[in-house]
Amino acid sequence: MLPLGNIIRKYGISFHCYADDTQLYISTRPGETSKLSKLTECVKNVKDWMTNNFLLLNSDKTEILLIGPENITQNLVDYNLQLDGCTVTSSTVKNLGVILDSNLSFENHISHVTKTAFFHLRNIAKLRNMLPVPDAEKLVHAFMTSRLDYCNALLGACPASSINK
Repeated sequence: MLPLGNIIRKYGISFHCYADDTQLYISTRPGETSKLSKLTECVKNVKDWMTNNFLLLNSDKTEILLIGPENITQNLVDYNLQLDGCTVTSSTVKNLGVILDSNLSFENHISHVTKTAFFHLRNIAKLRNMLPVPDAEKLVHAFMTSRLDYCNALLGACPASSINK
């Protein structure tokens, strides 16, 4: 990762690496689009380095999420990074299992967790009559509690209407 880190640092962009996943992030003031063009150049430079070293930057999995107040991010909605003909600007991204959107409302994440939890709850309900109570409780804890507890600290500032789901 040292060569990639050097390329990214050259553009003044912060980054995190997780296994085969690299996340670049910048902070800008409203209307300051020069940093966005630096990000574009950086991603293209990283792609070129990877190609030269027989590696692949998967354009289909490359995403950019602009986070900020809705009135400001709407002004940047025309900003699209093109990589191998694919637009990589997204309205939501998944980061370590959490779905993030541009205004950090977590509505999509809550809907996904709720949908998955009800799916597993319905499946457990189908088996309930064949299972002793302690085994059913273990299934609920394994499939439900773990999903509901994962990263729930992020939901602390969400409105009650969202969390009550």
